[in-house]
Amino acid sequence: MHLDAAAADLAFREEVQDFLAENLSDELRQAGQRTMGICSPHEASQAWQKILHGRGWAAPSWPVEHGGTRWSPMQRHIFGTECHLANAPLLAPMGLDMVGPAIMGHGSEGQKAFFLPRILAAEDSWCQGYSEPGSGSDLASLQCRAEREGEDYIINGSKIWTTHAQYANRMFCLVRTNSEGKPQEGISFILLEMDTPGITVEPIITLAGNHEVNQVFFDDVRVGRDNLVGAENDGWTVAKFLLEFERGGRAWGARLRGALAGLQRLAEARGLNDGTFGQRLAALAVEIQAVEFTEQRVIAELEATGRIGPASSQLKILAGNALQSVTECSVEAIGYYAVPYQPQARQWGSNLEPIGHSDELVVMSRYLDQRARSIAGGSSEVQRNIMAKLVLGM
Repeated sequence: MHLDAAAADLAFREEVQDFLAENLSDELRQAGQRTMGICSPHEASQAWQKILHGRGWAAPSWPVEHGGTRWSPMQRHIFGTECHLANAPLLAPMGLDMVGPAIMGHGSEGQKAFFLPRILAAEDSWCQGYSEPGSGSDLASLQCRAEREGEDYIINGSKIWTTHAQYANRMFCLVRTNSEGKPQEGISFILLEMDTPGITVEPIITLAGNHEVNQVFFDDVRVGRDNLVGAENDGWTVAKFLLEFERGGRAWGARLRGALAGLQRLAEARGLNDGTFGQRLAALAVEIQAVEFTEQRVIAELEATGRIGPASSQLKILAGNALQSVTECSVEAIGYYAVPYQPQARQWGSNLEPIGHSDELVVMSRYLDQRARSIAGGSSEVQRNIMAKLVLGM
């Protein structure tokens, strides 16, 4: 395993660059540049996914039979890197990276036939119903209940930190269907439509000033049993499978390369490439290369076994730490221009004149957003426990 590109890979890089130059409009590039959280502006992300789908490139990591590309790990690395360097919008991960693989691994043939093509073509927008008030990283303690009533489930409770629930038309959700025995053994994985009567979405505005997350309330929400993925009370198995992909399938190395390139541009414009700050940039480049090597290990494990495994927890920690370091250095690089609060100017499509340069608009928001990286997708403490148990045998 190595990251050196062969001649065929160099030719593929040129193919990707040509595709991006032809298809990535200035408006879509602006959406990528002004992405502050884990998702780009919804409309831009959907539009870009449909363009990629038209080329057959929307889901490089999916199996070919479901619409994947049959690319090598190196080609996926090249594609992700070039997209980030070109400021392509980030695709929403909830469908492509999360529920899609979960349905492939545990869904019925009918669920695969119906949902997977719709996910691939961006016909559906998904959100994730996992965390609850008081049950964030400890998913086993969730209390949102689904009671059986004939061929339906009746759901009551709430979910929190639900990314892009305000746009989603579907949710994949963990619910408690049994309170006996070990907590993990009474959880089920259910798919539902967001316009189902009894569902209410309330916005949560983050410290970064973003409306990316929400709280979702369920009041006697009726969902058919055919929306159950896997067996009843075995949702924990499906959830663990999905979380491996969430932690390991996000092209972290490519995203970090793009973020570092942006930081280097900020530093160069301000004469910070030398001295102590230049040394920090060099250290970040080494840190990011470590993430890339770990990501290649994860991909190799996936291709060999069909599972990502506990290395995804190591990757999640390394990538999250690196993203936090890059955003912290970016704030230091722009100095006082991190202070102005100008939410209207930083919105996608805005033509308001910013205070300072346009490349400074989202620096502080990204920094604040990345403070949550140590918790989102499973806290760093939980990831270390996973590695201690499954890697070190402790």
